Amino acid sequence: MTAFARRLAGKLAAGLVMVWVVVTFTFFLVHALPGKPGDVQYEQYIQSGMNAEQAAAKVKAIYGYTSHDSMLSQYGGYLGKLLHGDLGQSISYSGVPVSHLIWAALPWTVIPVLSGLLVSFLIGVTAGVVAAVRRSSRWGGLLTVSGSLFAGVPAFVLALLLLVVFHTEWNLLPDAGTSDIQYDPGWNLPYIGSVVQHAVLPVCAYALLSYGGWLLAMKSSVVSVLGDDFILASELRGIAPVTRARYIGRNAILPLFTVLALSFGVMFAGSFFIEDTFDYPGLGDLLLKSIGTRDYPVMAGAFLLITVSIIIANILADLCYTLIDPRVRR
Repeated sequence: MTAFARRLAGKLAAGLVMVWVVVTFTFFLVHALPGKPGDVQYEQYIQSGMNAEQAAAKVKAIYGYTSHDSMLSQYGGYLGKLLHGDLGQSISYSGVPVSHLIWAALPWTVIPVLSGLLVSFLIGVTAGVVAAVRRSSRWGGLLTVSGSLFAGVPAFVLALLLLVVFHTEWNLLPDAGTSDIQYDPGWNLPYIGSVVQHAVLPVCAYALLSYGGWLLAMKSSVVSVLGDDFILASELRGIAPVTRARYIGRNAILPLFTVLALSFGVMFAGSFFIEDTFDYPGLGDLLLKSIGTRDYPVMAGAFLLITVSIIIANILADLCYTLIDPRVRR
């Protein structure tokens, strides 16, 4: 087995352990809250006209346990359903599997988050290089101030500012939803154009939230690289400025690739601030609604998916850094 394969196996094993820890914590946390999911579902079935035996049997079929079972038995039943890919059924959307709700909401979170993150990475890294190289100039100072400003603004404040400026004041962009109701969903230009138009504000919010971090991180990395011996040697040898800039960029951007993968997981977890402001039907919005309605199966499924996304992002970041920087393979 190669060193890379051993490293991958170790990371996957650690990731599985972390998933198990979070699943266990989520299970006992949910059951410590008032109104256990099985009890809520049981009462709904009783109110709909089922007798006690039928309601208990249906609850056990959905959750793998009933509230009358011991806690250990309930935990075992929950893990058994989870290992088969069964996240249970929603309480709010009666009879709808949790997995269907999550998969329906997932694209409305992944696409805006990924788009905003990539845009902010490209702009922030470029601005960070300029701020580092021209740090004694007015432009360098302005870029640094802009990065510090956006890095310190909370997500909900930035989202509200965008909403007020571009919808309330100027009325240039829609304020909520994913598309206009007058268009039929499908692969047609009017609907796609409406989806893109509704996605502009959420994507801009994601981009601006991470722009400051990329700028400041890249500036710090470039400044540290500018003091390295190989940069001084390249200047003494008379290497062209374009070539020197390429050397600086390659070495300064390496630490940011790790942060890029981790940022996707973190922004994925924090998407509910943006989605709640713009009424965007993504995973964060689904999680907030499930908390408000005490839909425990949806809560547990959403927490599990967020945890898995962060763990996968962490593993990919570590492996990608190994591939792009040969020095860490030694």
